[in-house]
Amino acid sequence: MTAARKSSASSTPCLRVSSSGVHGLGAFATRDLPANALLGLYEGRRYTAGEIAARQWNDQLTYLFMLSNEEVIDGGKGGNATRHLNHSCDPNCEAVEEYDEAGRLVLKFQTLVPVEAGDELFIDYGLTAEDGSSPSDYPCRCGAANCRGTMLDVEMRDEV
Repeated sequence: MTAARKSSASSTPCLRVSSSGVHGLGAFATRDLPANALLGLYEGRRYTAGEIAARQWNDQLTYLFMLSNEEVIDGGKGGNATRHLNHSCDPNCEAVEEYDEAGRLVLKFQTLVPVEAGDELFIDYGLTAEDGSSPSDYPCRCGAANCRGTMLDVEMRDEV
């Protein structure tokens, strides 16, 4: 096995993808994990903001994650199991940006709290909406006690 293949095969050893009770497929812990455990990097094809704006997405399922430098990672093209982390208003994981050794901005996922093997892993999507969109256009079905009813960012929900 080549080093590249081995790295790819083990890029998310703490995750398994399975049916989710919240939405479609979800990512689940393969073992008990402490708080701040690295789940993996969000991988996929990278687009500039201009390339994203020029594309026709036609309301298709996407795995797009915008970084603070406005670069977008499409986890549906060359991504890994991290693309299956579903949204929750009470997440047990978070997305963290950092620069790698080459100076490239990367996105990693890590646990916020200890999780048990078999637990579904969630992040708060904190979506931003286009003008004219309603929070009901982005419904949340997480079932958390503090569910805000939308996947929009708290500040964005109040502005729309």
